[in-house]
Amino acid sequence: MEKAKVYFTDLRCRNGQNLLQKLRKLVLQAGMDQIDFQNKYAAIKIHFGEPGNLAYLRANYAKVIVDLIKELGGKPFLTDCNTLYVGRRKNALDHLDAAYENGYNPFTTGCQILIADGLKGTDETLVPIDGEYVKEAKIGRAIMDADIIISLTHFKGHELTGFGGALKNLGMGCGSRAGKMEMHSSGKPSVTQDRCVGCGACQKNCAHSAITIADRKASIDHSKCVGCGRCIGVCPMDAVVSPNDEANDILNCKMAEYTWAVVKDRPQFHISLIMDVSPFCDCHGENDMPIIPDVGMLASFDAVALDQACADLCNAQPTLPGSYLAEQEAHHCHHDHFTDTHPETNWKSCIDHAVKLGVGTDQYELITVK
Repeated sequence: MEKAKVYFTDLRCRNGQNLLQKLRKLVLQAGMDQIDFQNKYAAIKIHFGEPGNLAYLRANYAKVIVDLIKELGGKPFLTDCNTLYVGRRKNALDHLDAAYENGYNPFTTGCQILIADGLKGTDETLVPIDGEYVKEAKIGRAIMDADIIISLTHFKGHELTGFGGALKNLGMGCGSRAGKMEMHSSGKPSVTQDRCVGCGACQKNCAHSAITIADRKASIDHSKCVGCGRCIGVCPMDAVVSPNDEANDILNCKMAEYTWAVVKDRPQFHISLIMDVSPFCDCHGENDMPIIPDVGMLASFDAVALDQACADLCNAQPTLPGSYLAEQEAHHCHHDHFTDTHPETNWKSCIDHAVKLGVGTDQYELITVK
C-alpha cells in the first residue's frame, strides 16, 4: 500500500489569521471538498466532553467543519454514542445536557446533535464484518444511517488504549452500549449488591430472563446473559457494572474492527487536533495538565495514518515539567510518551490490527500547510 497523505498545520497565527481559518484551510488542502456531499447526510463523530473536563475540543472547531459541509451541499450533524460507565453521558437526555453545557448546541455549531444509539444506548445497527474478534459490530444507528462519516478528534492519552485518536473516536465512540461492552469485556455485567435497591428495572429490560430479584437485590445468571449491557443503562442506582476484564491488546484489536465496521464502504475523512494532550480520556469529569506542548492540527482520508502521524509528532515533543508524564518518567522510560504515561498499554496494537484489516496504512507522507 502506498503512503497516505497526512496534512499538518501548526498553531501559530500570523498576519491576522486565526485558528479557525487555519483549520478550514487545512481540510481543504487535504481534499475534504473532493467528497460529494450534495444532499448527503454527514455524521461528524466527536466527543462532547464529560462536564468538569476542560480539555475537550471547543465547539468553534466543529462549526468550521459544519459550515464547510453545508457550503458543499451536505446535511451535517454532530454525534456520539452513550457511555458504558457511570457519568453525565449515559443516556441521550443527560448526554445532550452535557453537550449543551460544554458549548455544543445548534446555535453554536450550526447543526443538530444526535445521540446515535438512542435514549438508553440500545438503538443499534448490526454490521457484519467477520473480524478476528468481532463477527457483528453493534454501531449506533444514526451513525450507520449517515452517507458520510467525518471524525473530529481531540488527540490525548488514554489509560486503556495508550492514546485516544481517530481510531478510538470511531471504534469505541461509535459502538452502542452493547458494542462498548463487547470491546471492553470478555465477561458479563454484574450487580453491586450494596447499591441495588431491587427496583426491577434491569429485570424488565432483560430480553433473556437472566435477571432475578430476591430479598430486594438483583442478580444476573451469566449462563443466560448475552452481555448486551441494557441493564447497565436502565439501572437508576448505577448498580449494574461492566467487568472491564478484556486484555488491553485485545481491546485495541476489537476497537480497530469496530472502526472498520464504521468506515468501510462509504466516504470518510478524519481530523485530529493535538492540543491540551491530557494523560487521561475526555470521559473523565476532570482533566490533568497536558503532558506535552500543543502541536497542531492534522487531516487525512486515512484514519490509521492520521493516528500514526499524531503519535509520532507527540513523541517528538518534550515532556512538560510537573505533568503526570514527568512523574511517570521518573520511574521508567520507554522513549514513548504514551507507553511511559500508561506502561500497561500498547497503542501500536490497534494500529497494527487496523493495517492488517485494511482500514488504512501506518506509512504516511506529512505535508505541511502554512
